Amino acid sequence: MTNIVVPQLGESVVEARVARWLKKEGDRVEVGEPVVELETEKIDLEVNAERGGVIASIKHKEGDDVKIGELLAVVDESATATAAGATPSGNGAKAAQPAQAVSPAASGSPVQPTSPAQPVSPAPSASASRATPTARRIAEDHDVNLASIQGSGASGRVMKQDVEKAIVPAEKPAPAPAPVAQPGPARKPAAAKAAHPGERREERQRMSKRRATIARRLVEAQHNAAMLTTFNEIDMSAMMALRERRKEAFKKQHDVGLGIASFFVKASVAALRAFPLLNAEIEGDEIVLKRYYDIGMAVGVEGGLVVPVLRDADRMSFAEIEHGIRDFAARAADGTLTLEDLAGGTFTITNGGVFGSLMSTPILNPPQVGILGLHKIQDRAAVVNGQVTIRPMMYVALSYDHRIVDGREAVQFLVKIKEFVEDPGNLLLES
Repeated sequence: MTNIVVPQLGESVVEARVARWLKKEGDRVEVGEPVVELETEKIDLEVNAERGGVIASIKHKEGDDVKIGELLAVVDESATATAAGATPSGNGAKAAQPAQAVSPAASGSPVQPTSPAQPVSPAPSASASRATPTARRIAEDHDVNLASIQGSGASGRVMKQDVEKAIVPAEKPAPAPAPVAQPGPARKPAAAKAAHPGERREERQRMSKRRATIARRLVEAQHNAAMLTTFNEIDMSAMMALRERRKEAFKKQHDVGLGIASFFVKASVAALRAFPLLNAEIEGDEIVLKRYYDIGMAVGVEGGLVVPVLRDADRMSFAEIEHGIRDFAARAADGTLTLEDLAGGTFTITNGGVFGSLMSTPILNPPQVGILGLHKIQDRAAVVNGQVTIRPMMYVALSYDHRIVDGREAVQFLVKIKEFVEDPGNLLLES
């Protein structure tokens, strides 16, 4: 017998939720084959079988919360798969018993109850079981059969874009036949059916592990740190002009577009060098100064925010930063980020401008003591050399932990960011 247990889940993650069983009791499983999908506060991950055999028993049903090292299932290496694909014993979800109701947030697919007299449905196809969590959710929302989709990911994994391509033809309505006029007496239009008097609907949804953790950590960040925010605005004219001049050559040379994010990563690293306390953290009564620059880039995805980290950003070129950010965005959308991608980070950048935010107050990402918030670029009146002119302007915000960062340093840090972006040639000297 071999036990399948909850693996190590990464830095600071101690608990997961059973999101979806890819095998059921009685199923054959091969070495390295995924058996169950776990949902954590950061990412979803698959747990693979270390040895081949038959799933003898499942110890937790979909929706259960489990801790590191906790037993998930038992594999019998000497057994053979049953004809029905299920055994009559065990504590997990069984094909021959009514399934437990599972909330949409905790399960990758709806579970239909079966009775002992009914035949057990065949196991899902490889394409369906190897779909990313995001792909499965979109497929469920649009009633798309994952088994009919050819995956474009590694080992045929069905990705978000594969499902979206399948939705387009499936959702095109058939053209309605032209109405035929029928003679008859004129009728008054029917009144719209009124809602049932007094009907007040409510719906309850269980929080995902990610959303529950975000809620907890945001409250902790405000309770456990002396968080303040300082603001400034940046004239983006010079940077945008440089991008316009260089974008075609940059794209041709590096096969990636030149965005604004790489400028702000470079400017942040330069400013952190000048004000090292913003690249530190507090441990007990000590300040730990980080002499490396791992910049977290906040990415909004379905179910919450994730912050993958650019390691040693100070050693990266503009092109490497752009490639890294685009890779993070693509893998965040497809649900293929790893725990290693999200671990650590010494300073964070978040861009609410992509959603249209003009100004906001970013919240610290503990144990970090600084976070830079970017916002929408908008034409505004500005005074330049005594003349009022229209310039593309951006408000920026720096939230910081006042326990170790004074207001003077925070303001100067943001001014340094402003100086570098408004004169991007200086970034070349700092790189």
